[in-house]
Amino acid sequence: MHGGRFNAPGTPALYLSLSPATALAEANHGFSTKIQPSLIVAYDVDCAKVLDLTSITVIKHHKISEPDVSCDWLNYKLRGEAAPSWRLAERLVSEGFNGIVVRSFLADASNEDINLVLWNWSHHLPTKVIVHDPDHRLPKDQSSWTS
Repeated sequence: MHGGRFNAPGTPALYLSLSPATALAEANHGFSTKIQPSLIVAYDVDCAKVLDLTSITVIKHHKISEPDVSCDWLNYKLRGEAAPSWRLAERLVSEGFNGIVVRSFLADASNEDINLVLWNWSHHLPTKVIVHDPDHRLPKDQSSWTS
């Protein structure tokens, strides 16, 4: 609804992290104290055509500039301008990519803090993303959430 680094407002995207610690840090915008209540969920992902932007070789091959990936997208949004990372995402989608693997841009992120951003996902191949809940612990409707 509000957009993110790799999706303009109104453009759907699913942001996932490759580790629970990165997911929690991303969900709380890098703040390590007084985190918001969070539910960490694992997913089974089998998604084709995902571009690995952690690889310099891939970045060069696809003529992607680091400033386009790491731009201050929020300032562009606040000025009412299209962020370079949004234009990059639109280009990659038009080229048939379903998503990207990209490092975290949190201030204290390390090279091991990696995210997966998907623009196309479903319950079926080739864009399969399914919640991993083998013991059926996750709620199926709103009745388990108190107001």
